[in-house]
Amino acid sequence: MADTPAPPAGQGLTRELLLSGALPAMIAATNPEMHVLSDAERNASLEALLACRPERGDGLWVFAYGSLIWNPLIQFTDRLLAHVPGWRRSFCLSVKSGRGTPEAPGLMLGLIEDQPEGPGCGGVVFRIPEAALALELDVLWRREMIAAGYTPRWVAIEDATGARFGQAIAFTINCDGPGYCDNLPEEEVVRRLATAHGRLGSGAEYLFRTQAGLAEMGIVDPFVARLAQLVDRRMKAVA
Repeated sequence: MADTPAPPAGQGLTRELLLSGALPAMIAATNPEMHVLSDAERNASLEALLACRPERGDGLWVFAYGSLIWNPLIQFTDRLLAHVPGWRRSFCLSVKSGRGTPEAPGLMLGLIEDQPEGPGCGGVVFRIPEAALALELDVLWRREMIAAGYTPRWVAIEDATGARFGQAIAFTINCDGPGYCDNLPEEEVVRRLATAHGRLGSGAEYLFRTQAGLAEMGIVDPFVARLAQLVDRRMKAVA
């Protein structure tokens, strides 16, 4: 079973931090106005999604479009290139903890519904085997469902030829959540990514590692590439 190494202890998000249960408290301490989901609320979210599981078999797929690509922190048996039609990645989640602060909010990626004729979103799918579902989905929900920033759902996934080969769990942006911000001007997105940082790292690191993770899979996302270029230029200008 493959397992991508976590960052060194004390640096960024680790599996140990998630399993310890310390992350929600850390987030709440940094941003006390945020409603952190209780264990019951988080578990109810997971149970609701599994109740409408579209496929049965030996495990299920999880779609990664951001940091899950380069730091999944879950155990998996397969990692494949995948494409999700009708959705796009966007820096549309404002964060005041993790990779930002209340004084200088950062931005995280979300998967947002796009026009049907849009290009869709390229990324990676991880296969979690049936025997490991309980533990690995718990780890995943502890990571993605700290608050109400995302809405987990099933999305159709395609291979490189455009052929659909299943459904995957994807953490899509919650457009009704307090952090939703898909309408920020590009210059504000660049400013935040170039300057924001928190206890889990900086916005720039998140952007550049996502770009590198996509490139490793042969994916060039013009949206990510443009932001990476602009952020790099801004950071060098003020260095």
